[in-house]
This record gives sequence, structure tokens and C-alpha cells, in this order.
Amino acid sequence: MKYESQRVALPFFAVAMALFVLQVVFGILAATVYVLPEFLAEAMPFHIMRMSHTNLLIVWLLIGFMGSTYYLLPEEAEQDIHSPLLAYLGLAIFAVAGAGALLSYQFGIHEGREFLEQPLWCKVLITVSFLMFLYNTTRTLLAGRKTAINLVLMLGLWLAAVFWLFAFYNPSNLSLDKLYWWWIVHVWVEGVWELIMASLLAYLLIKMTGVDREVIEKWLYVIIGLALFSGLLGTGHHYYWIGTPGYWQPLGSIFSTLEVAPFFAMVMFAFYMFWKGRRNHPNKSAMLWTLGSATVAFFGAGVWGFMHTLSFVNYYSHGTQVTAAHGHLAFYGAYVMMVLAIITYAMPQLRRMQPYNQILNMWSFWMMTSAMCFMTFTLTFAGVVQTHMQRVMGINYMEVQAQLGLFYAMRLGAGAVVAVAALLYLYAVFGPAREQLPATSQTALGTT
Repeated sequence: MKYESQRVALPFFAVAMALFVLQVVFGILAATVYVLPEFLAEAMPFHIMRMSHTNLLIVWLLIGFMGSTYYLLPEEAEQDIHSPLLAYLGLAIFAVAGAGALLSYQFGIHEGREFLEQPLWCKVLITVSFLMFLYNTTRTLLAGRKTAINLVLMLGLWLAAVFWLFAFYNPSNLSLDKLYWWWIVHVWVEGVWELIMASLLAYLLIKMTGVDREVIEKWLYVIIGLALFSGLLGTGHHYYWIGTPGYWQPLGSIFSTLEVAPFFAMVMFAFYMFWKGRRNHPNKSAMLWTLGSATVAFFGAGVWGFMHTLSFVNYYSHGTQVTAAHGHLAFYGAYVMMVLAIITYAMPQLRRMQPYNQILNMWSFWMMTSAMCFMTFTLTFAGVVQTHMQRVMGINYMEVQAQLGLFYAMRLGAGAVVAVAALLYLYAVFGPAREQLPATSQTALGTT
């Protein structure tokens, strides 16, 4: 660790991981309802569990992105963070907004729009906190060195803030509401967040492979070009059945098919750089999470997204468990694993320790990833059965759900394994370490 202000990232990582655990807990509660429909029906209805689960995912990933930015930006800009105090204040505001929204949901206080259920005051606090973060990081960038990594990262973060503003626009017309709603939900996760992911991936590969920055930056420009081109226009695959004109069916099908390209490019990018560079970096677990993120993102976001993105397929599969299968593996591969990779890489340096508990960390990787893949397969099979029985044969929805019990039980079991793996990861990263890193080699772990 070269700059003392990089330690600002530590509380961001800690808060993000605490919310990660809460997200997994609410996910297991929601999965239990699929197996035992009356479970906590009076105390906490299913829609509250699901709302809490999805909102916690978004909140902790955003906090993870902030922590990652505060960690890598000083090294990339060769400049300390403009104001560490402002960073801590922004985190406190964001945490209050997230906790306030979560508590509000338990009392039935929400706006009802999926993923954007936060009460208005929470949305305002989130906006204020994120603008403070952008001001702090932009001032840091402007005062220091500009690289492809920090420029692409800041572009992604600023665009995320711009599209978030549509959360405040809630038209009464349902078709219009869904049109602009996708400008946040889709453009975030299948557009500007891909810029954030790609820049974090490039940073880790530079630090852990030793490949020349110029080579990695050329790949980065290709990836973000593909992501913006396909992601922005690919929004059309969400316009099929919400009252928009029919021309969105061929447009959405064509451009959303191209969304596979940036994720495939990331896989090629990651493994080519790993093959091209040195492979003896001491933090083996960080490299495992990095390569795993690119790979699982390709299958979850790319392949599983393609499976039901064409309009004539989506006509039958829309809103079934196929969507849930895609959503779980895509979010896990593209964003959850990338944040876990950054934390795995950064924590030994933030704690001034040698890379520690790597075997436990790798066990966590394989357990969590295997369980998420198993969950995806079971939900995919459930979705195929559901699509045929419900959309083709015309069987009643609840009768179909009764036939899917085995798949839901297997999904619950997979969720329990994810929970165990998450706890194992937290112990591996935040638990006791072997030895303190000597002062003369505190930068040796990641600098090239």
C-alpha cells in the first residue's frame, strides 16, 4: 500500500460485507417460503423478504464499488484522497439511508417499484452521499495522474449517478413508468456497471500479472466500447411486453444478443493476461476470484441472458424462474465476485499483513461458486418446466408451483451452502492473520 489514504477503503469493505451477510440471510428466508409457503407469513410477508434481499444486494455492491475506488484511485492517480473525512461522512449517510430503507420495508413503508422501493427521504440521502463520493474522487483524479483505468472507472460511476436520477421520476402511466424504470435497472447492471467491473478487472490484472499497462488498457477500451454499444441499445429487450411499439422486438433481440460480446471479451482478456504475465503473485486467492469473476459473469450475464433474450423465446419465458436463474448467476459473477476479488487483494495490504488464510478463502470461492451454479441450474430447470406447463399447456399458476417443490428445496439447500461460504470468506479476510508484513516490503504484494 503506497498511500495512507487508501485505508479509507477499510470501513467501506467492512460495511459492505456486513450487508452482504444480511442479504444472504434474507435470501434464505425468501427461499424457505417457496418450500414452506406459510413461513413467517404474518411476521414478514414474502414481498418484504424479497424486497430486502434485492435492495441489500444493490446497496452493498455500491458501497463495495466506493471502497474499491477509494483503494485503487490513489495508486492510479498517484495522489492521496482529496478528503478522507468527506469519505467517512458519505459512508455514514449512505449507511443511514440503507438501514432506514430496510427498517421501513419491515413496516410496509415503501414506494412499490421493484428495486426502487426506497422511501423518498432515503433516495435523497443516497443521492447526497453518492454526490459527495463523486466530488471527492473527481477532485482526487483531477489533481493527479489520469489513466485509462481511473478514467473509465469514474465515467462508469458518474453515469450510474446520472441514470439513478430517473428513480425520482414516477409517472402514473404504467408503460411510461416501465420505460424509464429500465433506464436505471438495465442501464446500470448491463451498461455502466460493466465499465466499473472492467476497470476493476484491469487494475487487478495489472497488479497481479505484471503485464504492461499499455497492453491491458487497449483491451479495456475494446471492452467498454462493446459494453456501451450493446448495453445501451440492448435495453430494448425489456420493451417487449410493456406497451411499447412492435419494432422493439427485432431491435431488442439483435442488440441484446450482442451483450454477450463484452463478457466474452472479459474472459479472453483475463485469461490471456494471466497466461502472458507472471503467475507467481503471492495472493493466489485474489487471482482466483478475479479469473472466476470474468468466467462466471460470461456464463451468468452472457449465456444465461442470451437464453431468454430473443423476443420469440421471451414471449414464453418472461417472468418465470428462468429470469431468476439468470439474475442470480449474472449478479454473482459480474459484481459480487469482482468486489470480493478487490477485497481479497486489498485486505492484506490494508492490514499490513502477508496474504493470509488463503486456503480458507479458496474453499469459500469453490463452495460459493459451486452453490450458485447449482442454484442456477435448479432454477433453470424449474423455469423450463414452469414455462411449458404454464405458458404452453395453460395450467394454473399455483398448480404449476406445486409441481416445482423439489427444485425449490434444492435451491434452498444451495442457499445454505452460500451462507456457510460467505461466513468462511469473512473469517478468511477479516479474521486472524499469520504475521505482520515487514515495513520494507509493504508495497511488494501488488505494485509493479
